[in-house]
Amino acid sequence: MGQVSSFSSSSLTAWVHFSLQPLHPCLHSAGSSAPSGLHTLSITHTASPTFAFFLCLRALFGSLVLPWGNPAGWPAGAEGAGSCCPPGPALPCPGGQHLDVMAGGQERSMKALKEVWRRAENSFCADCGKPDPDWASSTLGVFICLSCSGIHRNIPSISKVKSLKMDHWDDAQVQFLAKHGNAVTKATYEAHIPIYYYQPTYNDCQVLREQWIRAKYERKEFMEPGKQLPYSDGVKEGILWKRGRDNGQFLPRKFLLSEREGCLKYFTKQDAKEPKINVKIDVINATFQPVKIGNPNGLQITYLKDNKTRNIFVYHESGKEVVDWFNAIRSVQFHYLKVAFPIASDNEIKNRLTRNFLKEGYMEKTGPKQREAFKKRWFTLDHRRLMYFKDPLDAFAKGEVFVGSRENGYSVQKGLPSGTQGNFSWHYGLTIVTPDREYLFTCETETDQMDWIAAFSSVINQAMTPQEYASKCLDVVSFPSCHSASAYCPNVPPLSFTTVEAYFKFKS
Repeated sequence: MGQVSSFSSSSLTAWVHFSLQPLHPCLHSAGSSAPSGLHTLSITHTASPTFAFFLCLRALFGSLVLPWGNPAGWPAGAEGAGSCCPPGPALPCPGGQHLDVMAGGQERSMKALKEVWRRAENSFCADCGKPDPDWASSTLGVFICLSCSGIHRNIPSISKVKSLKMDHWDDAQVQFLAKHGNAVTKATYEAHIPIYYYQPTYNDCQVLREQWIRAKYERKEFMEPGKQLPYSDGVKEGILWKRGRDNGQFLPRKFLLSEREGCLKYFTKQDAKEPKINVKIDVINATFQPVKIGNPNGLQITYLKDNKTRNIFVYHESGKEVVDWFNAIRSVQFHYLKVAFPIASDNEIKNRLTRNFLKEGYMEKTGPKQREAFKKRWFTLDHRRLMYFKDPLDAFAKGEVFVGSRENGYSVQKGLPSGTQGNFSWHYGLTIVTPDREYLFTCETETDQMDWIAAFSSVINQAMTPQEYASKCLDVVSFPSCHSASAYCPNVPPLSFTTVEAYFKFKS
């Protein structure tokens, strides 16, 4: 109230009319004509500005009792219920409408909005699946989270977003939401999504979520069956900026993806006839890494070379282009595996396409003797393959560890074995126990420690599949037949060499 008292009566009158007009369009200024019985918002020179403000609120909302006594400059009794501005009914409006009717309409609209909001279909963000969305698009009819609403706001010609908690929704907008909602809108804009297309969640990076939203609502890529899409041709060729393995510089390189040849190639020069690499599509993984690469459109392509992991880091200035490359890789993988595994269902093959790493980050490690000094290394857990690097952007891992299942003698334990030697600067340890040895690590914070333990536990608690047994055997020994494989992995079911090889190609 201290700020209000600094206004003059005339300026306060103008402010009240400007502020309250959206709530009550029938407010009249002092001296204007008013319907019979209307309390005009007249402020006299004898009233203090603070009291004038109080009168305005009383006139608009009815009875208003102040918890304090009679301030200086106020008429006697003004602080009570029986002051000079009686409670009475709400202000009448021209045409017989009343403010209480308007308030009742607002209340009904809000109640109707909450009913639509409570529908099960609207309890998750329509675009990323995050629970409890509290924003909505008044032009698309979908309920979305705060993060996705920011993306919608960048395409104002398509979507107008409003807060479900803070913004006013009129009857027509509420009715539009009720008529549409997430289920109806999804049935329209997501009617024909290719099975290989990656649909991001709220855990995914900005570029994936933005291009997913733009693909649906702006480009309308999924509304028609059989629509030609830039990632569905089976061939994609173009320039990506690739990080040099040795010098760390990003330089433009020509990439070629071919479903017919079942491979991904890149060339150091645009007119080069021979590729620098030629990677079979079934051993490729791709995952977005904007933070690690230092570019919002950064993509990490990983493949197996001599059964060891090789990393390629690329980006493109266009978010759409780099996401198209990502989905083109998934498309070629899907169709290649459909031919290689004709009896597998579409969903089984979909689950074998590109995947995100379970966890990445720095830990300290020691050597096999467990007496060496602990060294800081970057670790990546890619399902059952734990890799470590000297630098996050290294092309090759310094070492890899297979993480099996609990039933095969693998476990993760909090802390380090008693009597552990070696210098370490981080004090939140964990131990990976395998049938062969124990691996000791330390983390910088307790949160990091618990996150790594949870990630390892999620892998160890899963039973190993036959292809993972095969992968383990191929990791530890090069064998000429399945019989020698069984010597190292006795739990592997009888398999032909071709089957083992196929399992490895199709492994999780």
